[in-house]
Formats: sequence, C-alpha cells, structure tokens
Amino acid sequence: MTFATARLCDTYTDKAHLQIAEPIFKLFGASLAFSGQITTIKVFEDNALVRTALSAKVNHRVLVIDGGGSHRCALIDGELALLAFENGWQGLVVYGCIRDSAVINAIPIGIRALHSHPLKSPKKGLGNLDTVVTFAGVQFKKDYFLYADSDGIIVSETELS
Repeated sequence: MTFATARLCDTYTDKAHLQIAEPIFKLFGASLAFSGQITTIKVFEDNALVRTALSAKVNHRVLVIDGGGSHRCALIDGELALLAFENGWQGLVVYGCIRDSAVINAIPIGIRALHSHPLKSPKKGLGNLDTVVTFAGVQFKKDYFLYADSDGIIVSETELS
C-alpha cells in the first residue's frame, strides 16, 4: 500500500476520525514510511517486555511503545530493531529513546523516536501490553491503524485506502 499522510489527511479529515501526532519524533530506520495495525506497550526505562512483544511473528503491525518520554536510556537497539524486522513488524513508534542509530538506519524498518541515547535500559519485566497509551496528542489503541511517513504520524480507528 502506497500512501502519503498529507493525502490521507486531505481525503479523510471530514469523513473519518483522524488523530494527528504532534511533530516530536525523529526518523530512524531505512523505511521512511510504514503503516499497520497497532499493538501497544507501556514501560518505563525497562525494555524486557519490548523484546517479548517484538519476538512475536506478526503481519502488518506497528508497535507503539509508551516509554514515558524518558531521555535517560534507550528502549530499542540495533538487535531489537533487527528482531522486529525479521518478525514482520512494519515499524515502531517510541515515546522514548533508541540507541545504535547507525545500525538501525541500515535496517529496512521505520522507527520514530524522541532521540538516540547510548545507555541501554534495565530489564525488570515491568509494564503493560495492549493498553491504551496517550502521548503526542494521540490516543493509541490496540488494532487502530497507524500511518507514518516523513510528514508525520496519523492514527485512524478504521483502515484508510
């Protein structure tokens, strides 16, 4: 599916409930555009559940990670980005940081994150999967549809064509 978030906004703003994320994210990964149904995870400075989620084989899904906006450690590294790609994830949206950005930028997956940070996160296994998460002015819900490209991120309750 080829799309442009600007065109989707032009077409669907009056016809569907669209949420448009505030432009706070940096682009990482070799894929500038990605879309899919949302899986959510809420963690804070702990990426053990992120690894568990990314270990699942999926089809046309995007993992939205609410990391509380922390700038003190990274939730995604090159190894997890590669795992995500190999298991079929289309992209990741991280309300937090990543690391290994040079490695990640060579992997054919789209990632949006606040920043890069060299410190890895602890692994305590705390957090919640498939809960509603809210950041960047958007409520991300399981099975909603996310579309991201170089212009921004939009979320819709229904699939847009």
